[in-house]
Amino acid sequence: MLIASPTGANICSRCIDQAQEIVNEESLNTHKDQAVFNTLAEIPKPTEIKAHLDTYVIGQEQAKRAVSVAVYNHYKRIMVQDDVDDVDLEKSNILLMGPTGTGKTLLARALAKFLDVPFAIADATVLTEAGYVGEDVENILVRLLQSADYDVAATEGGIIYVDEIDKISRRSANASITRDVSGEGVQQALLKILEGTVAQVPPKGGRKHPEQPLVSINTKNILFIVGGAFEGINDIIARRRKKTLLGFSKYDEEESSLKGAELLQVVEPEDLLQYGLIPELIGRLPVIAALEELTREALLAILLEPRNALVKQYRKMFDLEHVELVIEEAALEAIIDTAQKYGTGARALRRAMEKVMQDIMFELPGWDKIKKCIITADVVTKGSQAKLS
Repeated sequence: MLIASPTGANICSRCIDQAQEIVNEESLNTHKDQAVFNTLAEIPKPTEIKAHLDTYVIGQEQAKRAVSVAVYNHYKRIMVQDDVDDVDLEKSNILLMGPTGTGKTLLARALAKFLDVPFAIADATVLTEAGYVGEDVENILVRLLQSADYDVAATEGGIIYVDEIDKISRRSANASITRDVSGEGVQQALLKILEGTVAQVPPKGGRKHPEQPLVSINTKNILFIVGGAFEGINDIIARRRKKTLLGFSKYDEEESSLKGAELLQVVEPEDLLQYGLIPELIGRLPVIAALEELTREALLAILLEPRNALVKQYRKMFDLEHVELVIEEAALEAIIDTAQKYGTGARALRRAMEKVMQDIMFELPGWDKIKKCIITADVVTKGSQAKLS
């Protein structure tokens, strides 16, 4: 097929394909000179970052402060590292620890919305050691490269959140005599990327396109935030802090009162080692932030206050049908009671709300003359009908 231009020149479809391949290859291999931030004044201050996180994540003050400071220092370090001669500024990767449903992933997503920088969320559970079925560790850099629209320079100043890091713990604290390709093997593969290395990355992903040119990415200035629930690590910490006297197990009153997140606040590297993380990986995660279990007050605030609060979402859906939704305070307390029985943190609130609202929303589009729907405690606890008017 020949395509004619108004000036009389002709070009065939094969030449168009080859020209497109050349343009794509050049865009992958060209480094842009523009930095993520041009001046120090452009970098959001820790107070500004935390203020944004407050609109999405309820509580978790220590974790939000740690993330805000780390992100600010990370980009300040990138801006001034060429001007500092006598001091080497190193990045501080972050480890987020806390029970499921406390907001680890939400913290990362809220951060991604606020920062106008390349940001990627990866899942550690799908990673395997190189050469085995699964995703190579370098694939987490591919997602960052894609979020930066294949701009290598921007990618090298991005942030990666690696979720479920506790799922790649080795089977025991002792060295394994067999290959642990999805546990200890992945931890070892992560070491150089976390610290800083020039990784060869396939821009289209793993082994499906072996003919593709590899892109070099320097991870020295990429900030890594890793998170995990670390189920059962509380028992490890408690055993370490237990004091034994002459065969008797005796707890100090102050130490025996520590529970849940309070125990996570005093986590030591030896606890992570006992859990199954290798020492080299622990050393590359100097900042540890613990997320607290959600109290009743926090769960109530999650229902009402954030921009993505569940009550706000349901009210919006009812408004689209021109119906006002009213949820009584006693009904909210009953929903929290139900959620706490599930034991999955904030995620349980969604499940409890859906259970209450499902039948009501099934009939909602057919309401023609109804303008108001009131949810009482009996609707939640006894399955009664909502009050309609």
